[in-house]
Amino acid sequence: MSDLFDTSLAFRPGGHAMLSATLHAALIAPPSLTVALSGGIDSLTLSAAAALARGAQGVTQCHAVSPAVPAAATARVHRFAQDRGLALKIVDAGEFADASYRANPVNRCYFCKSNLYGTLSRMGDVVAAGTNMDDLSDYRPGLVAAGEHGVVHPFVEAGMTKQDVRILARALGLGDLAELPAAPCLASRIETGLRVEPGDLQVIDRVETLLRGALGNITLRCRLLRTGWVIEIDPAFHAGMNEAQRGEVRALAGGATGDGRPVALRAYERGSAFVHR
Repeated sequence: MSDLFDTSLAFRPGGHAMLSATLHAALIAPPSLTVALSGGIDSLTLSAAAALARGAQGVTQCHAVSPAVPAAATARVHRFAQDRGLALKIVDAGEFADASYRANPVNRCYFCKSNLYGTLSRMGDVVAAGTNMDDLSDYRPGLVAAGEHGVVHPFVEAGMTKQDVRILARALGLGDLAELPAAPCLASRIETGLRVEPGDLQVIDRVETLLRGALGNITLRCRLLRTGWVIEIDPAFHAGMNEAQRGEVRALAGGATGDGRPVALRAYERGSAFVHR
């Protein structure tokens, strides 16, 4: 982990000392700035850092709502902006009107982000995303769309990893938000090539919300594969369950899906619904 900021410093509204010089410079460089706020830890931390660097009136948060966005993420964004007195705009990026996105190809994320960043860019401000250095080592077609729309990545400019972002989140006083598990959009749970349907996304959100209420805020995915529903949970948590407990989770999820398709349970594997053909 790089020495990007002094985490011993207490959060002081209006102060910049806890931000690295490169991050601070990246945040104040644009004449106007809109943060694409998904509700995940990266974008929330970026928003808080931008408000620290530019002042609350110098940054706008913009959150796109769609069937692919968990209801909990939207609620989190509203609370975050309200608690900090930050301007928040809610938009429909329009990806569900895009046949290429709905077809769910291997580069589905490109079409999603093209719609999102196109919508935000037309609003006039420079758009910032919470991309960090770890994201650059993964297959991220959305980054191509970001480049096409001039989106800036302050955490990348500052050389910050996911761990660095979490440390900064704690230093900025984000509390429990700093521990949020990674949670990509709900469409990422649908196997490549299966059409993205709003009804399936509602089921996924319902199942994950139900299971987190029962199991706690652990890494968890409800995936829709060609073979049916698959529940994936944190590997260590999964290993510690007995067969009766696993059966209870399958039954709970099966009751929430309500469509009769089989429900399997296994340890979480990153990107397991992605099929590169």
